[in-house]
Amino acid sequence: MKKAFIDNAAGYWVTVGAALALGTTASVFLANGAIAAEIITPATSTTGMEQVNSVSQLTDVKPTDWAFQALQSLVERYSCIVGYPDKTYRGDRGTTRYEFAAGLNACLDKIQTLLAAATADFVTKEDLETVKRLQEEFATELSALRGRVDTLEVRTATLEKQQFSTTTRLAGEVIFSRSDAYGGEDATGFGRVPVDAGRGSGVQQNRVRLNLLTSFTGQDLLTTRLEAGNAIPTLATGGTTGGANSAYLLYSNEGRLAYDNSSVAIANNSVNLSLLSYRAPIGNFATVTAFASGGSHFHYAETLSPYLDDEDGGNGALSRFGQFNPIYRIGGNGAGAGINFKLGNIFKIDAGYLANRANDPSQEAGLFNGNYSALAQISIQPSDRVGLGLTYVHAYNNAGAFRYGGSGTATGTFLGNLLPGSQGAFPSPPSRPTVTDSFGVAGYFKLSDRIVLSGWGTYTRATFLSGGGGRGDIWSYAGALLFPDLFKRGSLAGIIAGAEPTLKGVELAGQQRTVVDRDDAVHVEAFYRYRLNDNISITPGIIWLPALNQRANNDDVFITIMRTTYSF
Repeated sequence: MKKAFIDNAAGYWVTVGAALALGTTASVFLANGAIAAEIITPATSTTGMEQVNSVSQLTDVKPTDWAFQALQSLVERYSCIVGYPDKTYRGDRGTTRYEFAAGLNACLDKIQTLLAAATADFVTKEDLETVKRLQEEFATELSALRGRVDTLEVRTATLEKQQFSTTTRLAGEVIFSRSDAYGGEDATGFGRVPVDAGRGSGVQQNRVRLNLLTSFTGQDLLTTRLEAGNAIPTLATGGTTGGANSAYLLYSNEGRLAYDNSSVAIANNSVNLSLLSYRAPIGNFATVTAFASGGSHFHYAETLSPYLDDEDGGNGALSRFGQFNPIYRIGGNGAGAGINFKLGNIFKIDAGYLANRANDPSQEAGLFNGNYSALAQISIQPSDRVGLGLTYVHAYNNAGAFRYGGSGTATGTFLGNLLPGSQGAFPSPPSRPTVTDSFGVAGYFKLSDRIVLSGWGTYTRATFLSGGGGRGDIWSYAGALLFPDLFKRGSLAGIIAGAEPTLKGVELAGQQRTVVDRDDAVHVEAFYRYRLNDNISITPGIIWLPALNQRANNDDVFITIMRTTYSF
């Protein structure tokens, strides 16, 4: 507690009033040493306080209070009192000496302003003498305060120079998942052994993503994504038939979860670079995204799939197919570039080129001499409630390399991804280089803030090169009914029904065109994502595959999922 000595009544009231206005714990003494008053005032900082123009604005200060006249005098003569936003003064709380020194300095500045404005008649000689004593008394504290601020500025500057980066922030996602598969006791794949999904036990899987997001100008973005997990594609069992596909329990890319790893080889929690991209604006009308690794068309193009599209993350649909039109996966996991043009506030044009063997210097590889896909799309979004897009993708792939997704990340049946090797009554795609032309449409309509309809469809015409040629037709479609913010803000319920990429016919040179199978690879998915808070969500759901491997007479397969997602 600080002592202040005064020798007249005017000085007394100025001292008392200044203490009350600025906030302190102090004793005021007369010149003979007798105590005149003890003041206990707010300890809280003046941060967020508001200027008081009349003492009547303070709801907790009454005319009967002993300090009322002092407060009134300081308001009317010096405008040197502030109150809290709730119109209270809180005059019965303590404060620190440093806070009092800072407040006193502010009051002195006010008096100096009045003097400079030739209004010295508002300040008496006695007041100035008292203020002078207070200034001298608290000179040490004011000097220490300035020293602390200077030291803080030096330390802050040093920290900024020595820290890892001033432009990079970390964002991450961790997924814990429990999955089970049931049914399919007599299901038969094309040229594969019978499958019994009912024999598989539940699995516990995980996937971790760490995104280093760097901006150099405030408008650009460099994304470096590290990923690790143990989610083997489509509930693998190890298989006994050999080959790359023997790990698939269902011997199909149907029902693949959005967060399973791209291949069995890296599904051992090993860390891999899953995406390296750089995005920057070109004026106010375009944005360019360059991919060095892991690029897909859905990373830059508008998929027109609100709520479901999470770039294979843990907060959208449960399955890869359920997130958006598979057309955006063609030629994925590669290097290249994409560009977005804005035509006003309604129209948008997306275009891009990707090569998934861009790093390979061998023949029939590289950026321009191997597998590639080129996308062109125009979309219209006249409001935030409706959107429609038309998409075209042209692609070339070496023998057996076409996928609705990069190597190991496909969705749809094996036949729908033109995988050769099927035998029996259902002719398989030939193992030849392939040119594909894919035409897609996608859109959404928000009936209200709580009900959304969306859907898409794609037709792919595949032309087989060499060996006399030939062609095949692949179809895919889906519709979704979504309920955002169901029961709780940030939650989402969804039902998705459609057909994953399905090969409908093959025609080889010199042969009559054959319909592969009239059954579509039907996919039905239902889920409810419950948002616990801004960082944690729990999503139970089920996927039903009633026509596994494009055969309705196969036993139904059910996949149940309980996904927990942690985002930070």
